[in-house]
Amino acid sequence: MKAPSSPPRSPATDEPGFTPATTLAELAKIAGVSIATVSRSLAGSKLIATATRERIVKLADEHGFQINVAARNFRLRKTGAIGVVLPLGHEAEQHLSDPFFMGLLGPLADALAERSHDLLLSRVIPTDDRWLSGIVDAGRVDGVIIIGQSNQIDTIETVARRYRNLVVWGAPIAGYDQITVGSDNVAGGRAAADHLLRQGRSRLAFFGNTEVPEFAARYAGFRDAIEAAHGDEGVLLPVHITQDASYSAIAEFLSTNPLPDGIVAASDVVAISALQVLAERGVKVPDGVSVVGYDDVLIARHTSPPLTTVRQDVVRGAQLLVDALFERIAGGEAASVAMEPEFVVRGSA
Repeated sequence: MKAPSSPPRSPATDEPGFTPATTLAELAKIAGVSIATVSRSLAGSKLIATATRERIVKLADEHGFQINVAARNFRLRKTGAIGVVLPLGHEAEQHLSDPFFMGLLGPLADALAERSHDLLLSRVIPTDDRWLSGIVDAGRVDGVIIIGQSNQIDTIETVARRYRNLVVWGAPIAGYDQITVGSDNVAGGRAAADHLLRQGRSRLAFFGNTEVPEFAARYAGFRDAIEAAHGDEGVLLPVHITQDASYSAIAEFLSTNPLPDGIVAASDVVAISALQVLAERGVKVPDGVSVVGYDDVLIARHTSPPLTTVRQDVVRGAQLLVDALFERIAGGEAASVAMEPEFVVRGSA
């Protein structure tokens, strides 16, 4: 039986006393070029002649040489990571498993991977106004994407004015410099209220915490539509966005107040809580009450009845966030974007 053959070895490694190069300087000396030429060749730079680049790459392979990426990034002041931060100043009980967060984080991770960057995720419960400074000044990331302004708009703005590499999923605020990407929340809130008004609904309520800029903008659109139709503002119930908190607040509200015939929720999670409370009280949706959500998370089409909602294009939004951030990292300028929301009619309204 013939013994298995060994893999071929290069002439260099066959030589007696062969010592592999372990630094760029040693490899450059062997190749007879500068350290910069070796570094650029191994990075695939087109500035180096193809023949030279291929020769150096082959030589590096023969020596088993690999660039220390961490050390190179340190020298270049690059980390290869982007921080994605969820500040939950208004919702300490909210978790990463929230359907909206899950729907946005996947496309964000994909868009960052296409830029050869990792996603470094942080869920922050702010206890002071230094939490964001600590993140951007730690040197662990090349830039930061913030998901939601929460009640931290001023803290975000303070850092955004000195740190370019920062973009925000949220609502544009007049007089603020931070670069934001999101849906046109005023238009979305108005579309939801207009839809209910066209159905003949007249006792409308908005369920959502207007301390959050995005939700405040949705309520502003809701209020504008009702004022134009009836001259009033409708009913506002400030509820927290988590399922348990919103369920409790809605149940208490419906126990002590007249039943509205139309509900616009600041998010699909709040709308789903409303559907649950109404079902437990024997109120038929949409016969007795119409319900509209916001976001169009995956579960929205599987509720009973399926949820009418305002869709945000999170896949496009994720790409816009990443594009804006890398434009800023490269020293360019980027503008805030308010995407047009899409109204999705299902069984709940």
